[in-house]
Amino acid sequence: MKARLLAVGRFKSGAEGALFAQYNARLRPPLDLVELPDATGSPAELRRREGASILAALPANALLVALDLGGAAPSSEALAALTSRWEEAARPLCFAIGGAEGLDETVTRRAEHRLSLGPLTWPHLLVRALLAEQLFRAQCIRTNHPYHRAWRP
Repeated sequence: MKARLLAVGRFKSGAEGALFAQYNARLRPPLDLVELPDATGSPAELRRREGASILAALPANALLVALDLGGAAPSSEALAALTSRWEEAARPLCFAIGGAEGLDETVTRRAEHRLSLGPLTWPHLLVRALLAEQLFRAQCIRTNHPYHRAWRP
């Protein structure tokens, strides 16, 4: 199933974009990246405006997964199981990454899943690459490909 990544901000030339492209190219099928413009204003206004852009870009009946520090931080194996469940839902799957101020509450309330990449704070442009790599790893786990190396601690 083709998934969409809704992300605030635009890649410029640099390592983050190259890393995302590398892992996204490995995904079958790759994520459709939809870059949304950074908003202006106070932090609360930024979140509100960017949140509205994310929600407006969602397809009808989308299953939304918000990348959020307060979300669940599953193991790679648990993420592989989650991706199977999300695909079985047979709904458009969308991941949302906010801008520098994070996601608006309207987005996290709309999301059916909140996913954290751990307790560390990551630059929002780097989160795209981390997500693509973890989704690729989940595909490898599901197909018993040796990429994951489950035997390693």
